[in-house]
Amino acid sequence: MSTSSKDDVLGDDKNDNIKYIENVTTTLRLDKHGVPLSPQPSDDPEDPLNWPGLYRAFILLQVSVLSALGTYNTAIINPAYNQLSAEFDVSIVTASYQTTVTIAVNGLGPFLFIPFAHVYGRRPVYLVTTLIGALSALGCAYAHNFGQLVGLRILNGIFPVGTALGVATANDLFCLHERGRALGIYTVLSTTGAHFAPIPGGLIGQYLGWQWIFKFAAITNSFCLLFTFFFLPETLYIRDRSRDIVEDSNSNSKSSVRRYLRRMNLGKRYPGRELRISDFFWPYIKMIRYVSSYDSSFRFNNNYHGSKYGLGSTLPAVTVSHIFAQEFNWDTLQIGLAYGTALLIGAFLGETAGGWVVDSIMALKGSSAPSEIRLRAIWTGEIIVPIGLLWYGFSIQFGAPWIVPILGMGVACFGVQCITTVMYTYSTDCHLTKSAEVAQVFNFVRQEIGMTFAFYAIVLGEAMGGYHLLFVFFACVGSILAFIPILVLMWKGEVIRAAERRIFAD
Repeated sequence: MSTSSKDDVLGDDKNDNIKYIENVTTTLRLDKHGVPLSPQPSDDPEDPLNWPGLYRAFILLQVSVLSALGTYNTAIINPAYNQLSAEFDVSIVTASYQTTVTIAVNGLGPFLFIPFAHVYGRRPVYLVTTLIGALSALGCAYAHNFGQLVGLRILNGIFPVGTALGVATANDLFCLHERGRALGIYTVLSTTGAHFAPIPGGLIGQYLGWQWIFKFAAITNSFCLLFTFFFLPETLYIRDRSRDIVEDSNSNSKSSVRRYLRRMNLGKRYPGRELRISDFFWPYIKMIRYVSSYDSSFRFNNNYHGSKYGLGSTLPAVTVSHIFAQEFNWDTLQIGLAYGTALLIGAFLGETAGGWVVDSIMALKGSSAPSEIRLRAIWTGEIIVPIGLLWYGFSIQFGAPWIVPILGMGVACFGVQCITTVMYTYSTDCHLTKSAEVAQVFNFVRQEIGMTFAFYAIVLGEAMGGYHLLFVFFACVGSILAFIPILVLMWKGEVIRAAERRIFAD
């Protein structure tokens, strides 16, 4: 896992795909447009790139659901803040802090598990972390005081490794020209966990109480654990060693049962890969040092995506219970159904303008086009997110019917999904061999920015004189200040990355 080359820290890895063509197969494989596949699949039938398309889509769906479990567990309690407030004798704003700490830990947990996934494979890590999620969610249901609940929520926040590892798994399964749509499906399902969760959370909380919200989350996690155990194969594949194992793979593929057991093997080892203590922190130290000093594209993307996602998705999640209970006197069920449905529909519709547009642009320009071509698809989200934020803030402030701010919330989420798909595909395209680490840094920045809103959003809005001014301020920060560096990347991103690679190499 360690490396002696500076270029392996987080450089532009697109050229590394040439090695796959030279080392693995003698037949150049092309897509339906006649463009060489990147990376080139090996001759091994057990190479995930050679698996049938429907099977790969089935695996992607599983991984996306596992990733969604993290945000699902985090957000399912959001409609019941008033019940937590009454149960533990705290304010509604204070009750939201148990969600805030979970969001924060969501960004830290994958740092612990990703090194294991690189050495022992993706599958064991998915299984262990899903088990942690099920047990900790069940424990939350039996908390006797607010301190215990916060502690158990911290433990629950550690497990969703799929938010980072899912991107690496998608890259295991799909060639470059397929990744825009694959990552689009992954991101919309992954983030939809938080959007869907309030719907069952509000319904269960209204009729069974807040404890059963956590019990239902534990049941959901347990079902996913069993399904994953029987149906999720290992996707980690060392492509440059494939010539040595092709013959063995062919002999094992004669029996469908043996092939199934081979793919589900928990004890699979990867020669040459060993786990070291430094693997838990050194790759990220190198990454942060490189990004802070040289990689402007990655740094700008993180800041922009984190601010947009926080404003369009996390901010409503941690404030809607307080605002709608105060403004419309809504109960747990109404809050959960309304805002959950709005965010869910917005995210799914947003994906139609995200992954499809990205893949269309790449198909038109070809795989040799610079990564910055993908950024052309960002304009939809850049324009729509501030419209949704202002729509939401002004309608709340001036007493519009409840449907008006709900629609504004959905519009903002539509734009966020467009941006998320573009940012993920652009960054992983720039750093193909570090996709898990790239996704984890994205996840970390997004979660740590998002977790801050519960501490100050309501108070700041009241201090500024109204929610309309609060959302004008947020729209300016997210859509003007954070977007200026993205414009620079659109204009000179390829030149900037090339210059930074030369400086770092020297």
